[in-house]
This record gives sequence, structure tokens and C-alpha cells, in this order.
Amino acid sequence: MKLGVLTVVLQEMEFKKAMKYLADNGVQAVEIGAGGYPGKAHCDPEILLNDPTALEDFKKTIEDNGLEISALSCHGNPVHPNKEIAAKFHNDFINTILLAEKLGVDRIVGFSGCPGDCPKSKNPNWVTCAWPSEYLDILDYQWNKVLIPYWKKTAKFAKAHGINKICFEMHPGFCVYNPETLLRLRNAVGDIIGANFDPSHLIWQGIDPVEAIRTLGDAIYFVHGKDVRLDSSNVAKNGVLDTKNYGDIANRSWVFRTMGYGHDTIMWKDIVSMLKTVGYDDVISIEHEDALMSAQEGLLKAIAFLKDVLVFEQAGKMWWA
Repeated sequence: MKLGVLTVVLQEMEFKKAMKYLADNGVQAVEIGAGGYPGKAHCDPEILLNDPTALEDFKKTIEDNGLEISALSCHGNPVHPNKEIAAKFHNDFINTILLAEKLGVDRIVGFSGCPGDCPKSKNPNWVTCAWPSEYLDILDYQWNKVLIPYWKKTAKFAKAHGINKICFEMHPGFCVYNPETLLRLRNAVGDIIGANFDPSHLIWQGIDPVEAIRTLGDAIYFVHGKDVRLDSSNVAKNGVLDTKNYGDIANRSWVFRTMGYGHDTIMWKDIVSMLKTVGYDDVISIEHEDALMSAQEGLLKAIAFLKDVLVFEQAGKMWWA
């Protein structure tokens, strides 16, 4: 396995300094934001695709620091019912595909997106229950009229440009938010679709991350290292569907935490062990979204934590057996 970082945590740091900083702290692989919600602070495809000198400088900076690009990230909502918003996210995703091709990267991380409830909608509509029955009608429209057709077409374009893995982060608010919905879209579109396995979004929904890994198996194409902490008092009063601002830490049912501040090493070691068991022996990419820590302190603590739980070497022969 390899220790990676989603570099948007260092977006305030100039690209060359950020790469050196990560390499100096033992990071092996970088996941770089190339559009959508992660932004383009370190990587603007519109520039790199049209400036060969800038592209070579970008690649050389990564190589000179002994790093590899694990993935390009372009989290967005390309099926947004507002056509202008959808077009922006779609164009970002297409440009990310084209840049990945230039870089020899075959893996893109993102969201499935969420449409509205009908062709005339203005905003996304994330359905969370099966009754009244019109909610099921909404889901039928979203999946069969919008989501599956969009990703079939986009996956075909991605394949034509060397992308083998579109890794969806299972995130509430979007149509793919748990293993069942991830596998549903994968079955409809093809095995270019897989999971970006981020335990934090699953845990607060009540999903056991180890069992989720067992369920997804070889559909896991990428992994984020991000933790979450549930406030048992607030959960007991209000449940886990929480729309309060992320900054309202004292009153929220859950908040994202730096690795090790939500769950102990046993859970993370179980996650790593099950990933190895199902055949994922690749990068775990730290994503820092802890409101209680600065970007650099939270990142350094996560790096130290992950160094302890990752399995870097191959097991070799079972000499005792």
C-alpha cells in the first residue's frame, strides 16, 4: 500500500512548495484536484492542456519530489437540473479526462451527481425514503432518465481516452451514497465505475466500513483516509440526518475528524486488513476536513497515524503454514 494525500488541503501553498512539503513528510502519492468542488489551485486543465511547457513543468515537479499521481479529482454534479451548473461540472470532468490522458493517469475520483425530480427542476432532489409513492417516481426518473444515460455516455468518452476507473465517492446528497447504489450504477454502466471508498461518509449513516469493503470487493478503485466522530448525545436526540452548518460542532450529530480523532487504530487496521483481503493494495489518500485543526496540523497528524496502520510490504510466504 502507499500513503497518499488529496492535495487541496494545501491549496493555499504554491504547487512546488506543496509537493516538496508532502515528499519531505513521507507522502508517496498525490491526488490532485482538477475541477469541480475541489477546485483547480494546483492543477488547471484548461492551462495544462494548452501549454506544453506548463504541463512538462507540472510533471517534472511531481517526479523530482519522488511522488506519483494516484488520481485526478473532479467532484461535481454534472447532472444538476440547472443546465448552466451541470455544463460547468461536465466540462470540468471532460477536461480532467483529457488531462489524465496526457499525464498517463487512468483513475478519476468524483461524485455520481444528483438530478432534480423532473425535467423542469431548478435544484437537486435527494430522496431519503420510499413513501409517499411519488418519491419512488422521482428515483425512477433520476436513475433511468438522467443518471444512467449520462454516465453511459461519459464512461464511453472516458474509455476512449484511457480512463479505466471512474471512482465515485459514496456521498449522501448524491444518487450514489452507499454500496448498494454504487453497485447499481456499476451494473448499469459497466466496470469502469467503481468506488472511492471514504469510510467517513458511510460510518455516520450507520454502515460498518469493514462489511462495506467486503460487499464492494473488487469494485473498490480508490480509498480516502478521512475520519468522522459521532456525538452520541446529539444522535440520541436528533438522529444522523443533520443539516446544521459544519461549523456548529457542539450541536451537530457528527463532524469530520482527522484520522485517529474519530476512531481508534483498531478500526483503521481492520479497514486496511479487509482492503488487503479483497485485493486492494494501492493508495490510501488522506482527505483533511477537520474544523478543529489547522490544515497542516491535521494533515501531519493523519500522515503519522496512517504510517502506523498501513501495510507497506507484501506478506510473502506463510512460513508457519
